[in-house]
Amino acid sequence: MTQLSKNPTEPRNLYSDEALIAHFPGFTNQYATVNGVRLHYVEGGTGEPLVCLPGWPQTWFSYQPVAVELAKRYRVIVVDIRGMGSSEKPHSGYDKKTMAADILALLQQIGLTKVNMMGHDIGGMVAMSFAFNYPQFTQKLVVLDGSHPSEGMLQMSLIPPAGTFTEKMDANRPYAWWMGFNQVKGLPEQLLPGRFQYLLDWLFNYVMIDDRKMTSLERNIYAASYNDAESIRAANAWYQTFLQDIEDAKVYEPLAMPVLGIGSYISFQYMKMGLPHVAKDVQLVGILDSGHYLFEEQPTQVLDAVLSFLA
Repeated sequence: MTQLSKNPTEPRNLYSDEALIAHFPGFTNQYATVNGVRLHYVEGGTGEPLVCLPGWPQTWFSYQPVAVELAKRYRVIVVDIRGMGSSEKPHSGYDKKTMAADILALLQQIGLTKVNMMGHDIGGMVAMSFAFNYPQFTQKLVVLDGSHPSEGMLQMSLIPPAGTFTEKMDANRPYAWWMGFNQVKGLPEQLLPGRFQYLLDWLFNYVMIDDRKMTSLERNIYAASYNDAESIRAANAWYQTFLQDIEDAKVYEPLAMPVLGIGSYISFQYMKMGLPHVAKDVQLVGILDSGHYLFEEQPTQVLDAVLSFLA
């Protein structure tokens, strides 16, 4: 594990938006205040707009393995959602409906009326909420290892069944203890600042088939992004609103636009069971030789599935 500097300002400078955009040739950093929140996003390419939303515990940089290739055909916009990266971290508004409203306000500010929407993990939840609430603005929807919160979450195990909690996540009985841990208010912000890389390294090993695909650079970027109390509080708020998200979903109409669900070995069977209940036109792709971080483990398979679907 590469250790971060003990100088608290150095990681923020080393892994700033300005420094990291060099890894996205043809992209630029942009900032906009929408819905009362300042959001950071990066943009590159031309063509139909493709809005990309990252998940926990990552940032816009998680799209680095696929963004440049996508930008050869699309106008790619990768957004740090409310509470992520250098976007603002207010004390409320982390339900996915409000976060979807952030994205709509951003698109309206930059003059877009209909977009393809793509999200991974928490970003997939926000992308689905956008499609549920603003179908008239949604051309096609892609979700990767992250569907909108549903009542199925209430059945998740508090204690893992015997033999299922090992070094790697069990696809049949996945034990996601952080879903509960992130519900706790106040304590993670005391325990994790300056130590977030320990959580990252454990998590990447647990949910990836080959965690060597998550580079030292990527690990340090995300550790720097979540190493302070405010960032931990904001990210955990994405989880602490799940009950509100579940209530909101009860009144949503099934999605009518084309939807592509891409699942890893962990999530594919769950997406296969769940997505057809909330969308009328669904394609499903299982990338079963990948863990949860699909962009890093199998970028070529992700690109093949996404580009084929969007075309």
